[in-house]
Amino acid sequence: MRFQWLKSCKMLLIAGGAALMLTACGSSEGASGKVQIEFFQNKPEAKESFDKLVEKFNQEQSEIEVIQVNPPDAETVLKTRLVKNDVPDIMALGATDTFSMLSQSGIFMEQTDQEMIDLINPSYIQMVKDVSGLEELTGIPFATNANGIMYNKTLFREMGLEVPKTWDELIATAEKIKDAGKIPFYLTYKDDWQTNLAFNSLAPNLEGIDFYLQRREGEVTFQERYREIAEKQLKILDYGHSDNFGKTYADGNRAFANGDAFMYIQGTWAIPEIRKANPDIEIGFFPFPTGNDPEEIKLVNGIDTLLTISEDTEHQAEAIEFIKFLLREDNMKQYIDEQNLFAAVEGVTQDDSSVAEILPYIERGQVTDFADHYIPSAVQLNSIVQEFLQVGDIDAYLKKLDEEWDKVANRR
Repeated sequence: MRFQWLKSCKMLLIAGGAALMLTACGSSEGASGKVQIEFFQNKPEAKESFDKLVEKFNQEQSEIEVIQVNPPDAETVLKTRLVKNDVPDIMALGATDTFSMLSQSGIFMEQTDQEMIDLINPSYIQMVKDVSGLEELTGIPFATNANGIMYNKTLFREMGLEVPKTWDELIATAEKIKDAGKIPFYLTYKDDWQTNLAFNSLAPNLEGIDFYLQRREGEVTFQERYREIAEKQLKILDYGHSDNFGKTYADGNRAFANGDAFMYIQGTWAIPEIRKANPDIEIGFFPFPTGNDPEEIKLVNGIDTLLTISEDTEHQAEAIEFIKFLLREDNMKQYIDEQNLFAAVEGVTQDDSSVAEILPYIERGQVTDFADHYIPSAVQLNSIVQEFLQVGDIDAYLKKLDEEWDKVANRR
């Protein structure tokens, strides 16, 4: 069941009596005389950037006051609030299974016919629909990120290495680095979510996002289709360091910044952290070459943040005005520059030199979504992948993915 009981503001029965009262939905007029609307967003690292944009919006007009709310463990807080029919006016979320469940529960206003949709890259619109499982659009893509392989340009130059374009070239490059007594990949598998980074590139490239749409219908299984993916996940371990499962994401950022490894399977979100450790590092970024046909390789470039509006808010018109403001070119550019992200709005480009090599993939639409956006969080993908990489049993790994998927599906 996909939160059907969360759909709208409901009547609450006062204990011990027959009197009913309505829960308060939406926002009210504040002391300023403006209509107050709540903007709930789930990224703590983006709070400062959104603070600036909220302040700018509030100063530019005199009728609406936006208040940002960004609690720790935001998704859990949001689910708790929804149970109490306390739905924020605007929600900024990732395009994940949580978004899918809430979309199918009718929590979000449909935005299919909004004029501002014309500003958005159509491939990201389709991603939202694929994740939600709906033909209607329930969230507007705002910013995207990318997952692939970061590399140290200085170290590559010193060894005369070229950026690999195929899987075989990637392994040959890693072999050459390893033979020279250096570390090809800095792996940070103490954090279970880091074990999923290679999976997020291999799975959608080798089997496609359609696999998950078919898996929802029970038409395919991981055991039937994911052996090559699993084999390649294991192969990467041959080119790590002596403590692959003892290092964290923070450790990896520092180590890569210090030149301890040539490559780092990572997301673009790590670039600001790496530069904090070494502002002078010369970073490059290329799509994970998952196969041997360069023309078939897609950049994993999924939606980092989408913007939704409560179906039950009394202030949908005001919420739409704020979203239009966020999508405005100058505001979009400000946000992606501060956050090292990419714009869902067409024509707004990320100019950071570190991502120059992946921009052509985005521009021509040679992209695919993150695999884990389609896997229910209750499956516990990260811990399953981490355990598999430690044990190395492919049959047990694929069987467990199928079993856990089916358990979750049967509970819905």
